[in-house]
Amino acid sequence: MKKSLLKLFEPKLITYIRKNGYETGDFFKDALAGLSVAIVALPLAMAIAIASNLPPERGLFTAIVAGLIISLMGGSRFQIGGPTAAFIVTVALVAMKHGYEGLVLATIMAGILLIIMAFFKAGELIKFIPYPVIVGFTSGIALLIFFSQLRDFFGLEVTTMPPDFIDKLVLYVTHLHQTNPYAVVVALISIGIIIFMKRIYPKIPGPIVVVTLSALSVWLFNIPIDTIESRFGAIPSMLPTPTFPVITFEKIRLLFPDAMTIALLAAIESLLSAVVADGMAGTKHKPNTELLAQGIANIASSIFGGLPATGAIARTATNIKVGAISPISGIMHALWLFGFMLLLAPLIVKIPLAALSAILIVVAWNMSEIKHIRSIMKAPRTDQVVLFVTFALTVLVDLNVAIQAGIALASILFIHSMMNAVEIKSYDDEDEENDDPDATSKKIIPKGVEVYEIKGPLFFGIAEKLVDTLLLFERMPRVFILRLRHVPMIDAAGLHALETLNKQLQGQHSVLILSGVNKNVHNYIKKSGLDKQIGEWNIVDHIDKAIARAKECC
Repeated sequence: MKKSLLKLFEPKLITYIRKNGYETGDFFKDALAGLSVAIVALPLAMAIAIASNLPPERGLFTAIVAGLIISLMGGSRFQIGGPTAAFIVTVALVAMKHGYEGLVLATIMAGILLIIMAFFKAGELIKFIPYPVIVGFTSGIALLIFFSQLRDFFGLEVTTMPPDFIDKLVLYVTHLHQTNPYAVVVALISIGIIIFMKRIYPKIPGPIVVVTLSALSVWLFNIPIDTIESRFGAIPSMLPTPTFPVITFEKIRLLFPDAMTIALLAAIESLLSAVVADGMAGTKHKPNTELLAQGIANIASSIFGGLPATGAIARTATNIKVGAISPISGIMHALWLFGFMLLLAPLIVKIPLAALSAILIVVAWNMSEIKHIRSIMKAPRTDQVVLFVTFALTVLVDLNVAIQAGIALASILFIHSMMNAVEIKSYDDEDEENDDPDATSKKIIPKGVEVYEIKGPLFFGIAEKLVDTLLLFERMPRVFILRLRHVPMIDAAGLHALETLNKQLQGQHSVLILSGVNKNVHNYIKKSGLDKQIGEWNIVDHIDKAIARAKECC
């Protein structure tokens, strides 16, 4: 048992080194890749913390602590962990309602939930979350991030931002006359630089160019706009001492929904990021190992004064593009960030907030999933409905509600589609199947015998439809043959429907014969005791045997 657990949760770092070895040249490549990723992560980590209405150093703490643990213990060879834009809305709301200590407790709870998910091997189950739900809430988060950055983009003198989308919209409209033109110019030029660098010099990170040039410009020309220093003061050059929040049952109860949201977001985004990395590099990640690492990283991040963390898709992609060899590149990325904080803290605080808002606006645009939305709009209407509902609820209500409602709606619509796909037909309605020698229309059916066939799973969505079949008869047949050769599975409701069907037929002195029952369905019929009620001799594996049995009954 211990060996199997060790194998299941063995970090990709150990797996890679044991299989491929590790040389000095590999380390230099990883160190250089880690430096490149750290340069990208530095402004993003601070911008995400500020957008969450928290001090910028909390983003740095997260990138250092969580980034180190995720690369050290994770199940993806190239995963880069840290704070991501997807958490901004949830983190801001939790911190606003419960304070930073409440956020710490919620993140610790989320970490524990991720560890539990890992032990229950839920890593494979995340992929079953419907695609329109993921696109819907990701696009909704992108819009909320965009709106959260308009204060610093326009340089508005607003101290407290309301959490709701509509309230934010009203606030911006009523305070638009306070626009600082210098902030707008810095933000627009910053966006232009990021786009220019991506197109012309894609190997040079646009965000680091933006923060460097904007900080120098504001300092040299004394431009009157807010900077990290003017709003938050100095940032520490060391990690804080680990601290634990006060834990009470009441706090756990209040924060549990938020912890679930954080855990689900961390799981979805980290595994999506790992999948993207696999597609780019031709690797294969270990989903449950990744969830375990994410859980431990979130607990550690919150204890060291950080935020919720997950796999960062853009930083992971950058890690691959700059030539990373192993998870050591992610470890080096965290160490480089620690070095930046240790040595460059007095310079980092000179970065203007308008430049950081521009960086996050570009991130929001990249998150907006425009291409994916367009493809879903060409998909069946049910997918469009799920996308719209999830998006609207994310923006107007709450991310937690949006995910739950989106999954529930997608499930209901899927069941409805499955119900429509499953057919229950009599041989009179059967199309001629020239290539099927066992088609009912090619058999001689005795008088007083009705043959119906189910095509598709016999589950709760179709159970009532099966029982209602008997209402079609003006006169009850002496024998009712139900062909199940195209029924791959059956659930409890399907078994109950067969039991009800059998009782109604027996009440009319008719006989039920099941034909073409496969091994899987037959096992469940036996386990439920239904074979005794129907009669073992009335459950056969071929239509010819069923017709022969019907002749005996007639």
